Amino acid sequence: MSDHDFISGSKPIGIERGEGVSLYTADGTEYLDAGASYACTPLGHSHPVVVDAVQKQVANLTFVDSSFPVESREDAYAALVAATPDGLDSAWFCNSGTESNEAALKFARSATGNSKIIAATRSFHGRTMGSLAATWKDKYKAPYEPLAGDVEFVPYGDSDELADAVDDETAAVILEPIQGEGGINVPPAGYLETARELTDEAGVALVFDEVQTGMGRTGSMWACQNAGVTPDVLTTAKGLGNGLPIGAVAVRDWIADGAASHNATFSGGPVVTAAVHATITTLVEEGYPAHAAAMGDYLTTELEAALGDEVREIRGEGLLIGIELKRGANRVARDLAMNEQVLALPAGRTVLRLLSPLVIDESEADRLVDALHAVIAPDTDAES
Repeated sequence: MSDHDFISGSKPIGIERGEGVSLYTADGTEYLDAGASYACTPLGHSHPVVVDAVQKQVANLTFVDSSFPVESREDAYAALVAATPDGLDSAWFCNSGTESNEAALKFARSATGNSKIIAATRSFHGRTMGSLAATWKDKYKAPYEPLAGDVEFVPYGDSDELADAVDDETAAVILEPIQGEGGINVPPAGYLETARELTDEAGVALVFDEVQTGMGRTGSMWACQNAGVTPDVLTTAKGLGNGLPIGAVAVRDWIADGAASHNATFSGGPVVTAAVHATITTLVEEGYPAHAAAMGDYLTTELEAALGDEVREIRGEGLLIGIELKRGANRVARDLAMNEQVLALPAGRTVLRLLSPLVIDESEADRLVDALHAVIAPDTDAES
């Protein structure tokens, strides 16, 4: 593997199979997957409950469109709505996170009759035209402009700027409860609560993008629950099918009642919804959100002891952890892969992102800490 390959985004590590928190190459080399392929496998790779559900469904019925009632789809809807915060009583399936956010923005405009979308600096909401318009970085947007209009950006975490931006022409405020791609940015205390108050007063839809933060990752099923705030629209994807491509939007009744027609051919296919039902029920019944909270505390404590002053900050919630480095995150991720057989992800230029599967245990967390110490602080002694 060359430096250029890894830094440019190409990782020539031929993965043949996965199990739990580990991925394996054809020659049997094991890699600890500390990125869960961008949080897509909260139950780890090839979880037996998900595998069994998918195999049974694909053998029985591979696909029929959503105009036909299908048991796996109905079970998945019920499980999703039961797992979302109280008040989000309607849901719609799609195929990805960016589609979820596209639908959320469409629903908000339809239900309010307004067009203005307020998004945050350092945000990332997807790569299709509507969600891309609400994404902050020009590097994602510039080749495709002009994008959908009437989007205004405000500084993430600044309640005063948000208050100034919300007006009677606003359809939605879309926020990540913790920013992922932007650097694992945790908002200041009270920010999400203020967003809820402002949008309530103005009759504006509050949209929380939980594509990366949801599915138990932050110690609750949804990151917004850590702040005690329920949005009007919650979007999710990534870990929803434990690796199968699916997204969803859960909404309050006033959004559902005001939403215009919206659909997609492959939304809620039987096989992927079988995976959704298996994933959600396993996460809930096995208590993995609480496990993520406990393991996140353990991992953060051990990382702080091992890395100390060699890093600027360690932040996040649960098993959504960002390490603010004193050097480039891409090179640290490369060195971890090449020298320690650990796969981690950058989140911006200087932040290393850890999104371990929620099934990680203490021994696996210790292996991760040791690898990070070896790469980031090789000349210091880790404290235990």
